[in-house]
Amino acid sequence: MDDVTPAGRTAEPARPAGKAEKIVRTCLYEGYLLWPYRRSAPRNTKRWAFGGVFPRSCADALGEAHRMRTQVLLDTRGRPADRTEVAVRVRFLHVVDRGVVREGPNGPEAVDELTVDGERHLAWQEATEREVSVPVRLDTALGGPVRVPVDVPAGTDREPLTDGSGRVAGALLRRWNALSGTVEVGAAPVTDGVFRLTVRVENTTPCPAPDPADRGAREEACAYAFVSTHTVLHSGAGRFVSLLDPPKRLRTAASECENQGTWPVLVDDETDETDETGAAGGGGDGAGDGSFARTVLSSPVTLYDFPEVAPESCGDLFDGTEIDRLPALDVMSPTEEERRESWACEPGAREVPDRCAGPGPNGLLAPHGAVREFRPVEESA
Repeated sequence: MDDVTPAGRTAEPARPAGKAEKIVRTCLYEGYLLWPYRRSAPRNTKRWAFGGVFPRSCADALGEAHRMRTQVLLDTRGRPADRTEVAVRVRFLHVVDRGVVREGPNGPEAVDELTVDGERHLAWQEATEREVSVPVRLDTALGGPVRVPVDVPAGTDREPLTDGSGRVAGALLRRWNALSGTVEVGAAPVTDGVFRLTVRVENTTPCPAPDPADRGAREEACAYAFVSTHTVLHSGAGRFVSLLDPPKRLRTAASECENQGTWPVLVDDETDETDETGAAGGGGDGAGDGSFARTVLSSPVTLYDFPEVAPESCGDLFDGTEIDRLPALDVMSPTEEERRESWACEPGAREVPDRCAGPGPNGLLAPHGAVREFRPVEESA
């Protein structure tokens, strides 16, 4: 498990900023926080909507899943199983409760909000990234599932709030629960040189029994969940097969892949131009049919093969299916008081106004009516 700073989204594992990573991060934070980016907004009272893997002990009572399963096909192109490696990464968000304390005459006391030198701080929730990496050799996975534990200890983090004189007026106190579970990777032969890989993610975190009649039961249980769970598979030796548009010889095998709570699609990774055999990378297998790729993203957000973040995008607005211009214009419309609330309630929301103001008028127009490709007009019969 990678070490992650618990204070929001500031710390993340170092990795190449290729197409694959951009689309993974966009999906990971889909719906994380929505316009108007404020705690008081009704749509932000029900967060963590996508890809939740809840503790097995409470999932059924909440109508949620305690397991996520990804199944994909890997074509090894005749390479021996003992020389074919697959890197599996499971990424999810871990809910962090952020409290506010004020230094009172009798010591620290919990409050809902605190203003220090004109800067407002609100109690709410944040999230931090977690990742489990499972490097697997194909012959090992064929011999039996490879299991890696998910083991995140509980913890706290205290961020002092000081005024202009240097006096500590209060603090932000962040707490997160321990998480436990397993990631399991298995493999089975399908046909010559083609194998079905299965990745199972299960949450076994101890969780208080929820009251199904309590409207806030799900939100309370989210503190024990793997939120926005995504799985990324990469193979430098083999090629993953599209489940949306498989080659004819593999259509039956592709249709028999069973995915639970997620859907795998092929993604480009422009940071790695050739594989271990010297073949070109990208969205094809050399035949130009787009049915193969080295990297798969299995996401609870429905996508097509080879999704991309629009190059005109000004940055993460936590709504990757929307045209940037629309939420950006909304961000510029609130009152000054509404802006202050957005800034006070969530670290991620603080970046949004600056991001939207940066492009200027021409930048806001760029995503509107963008043309991705030109094709010749065919003459009608």
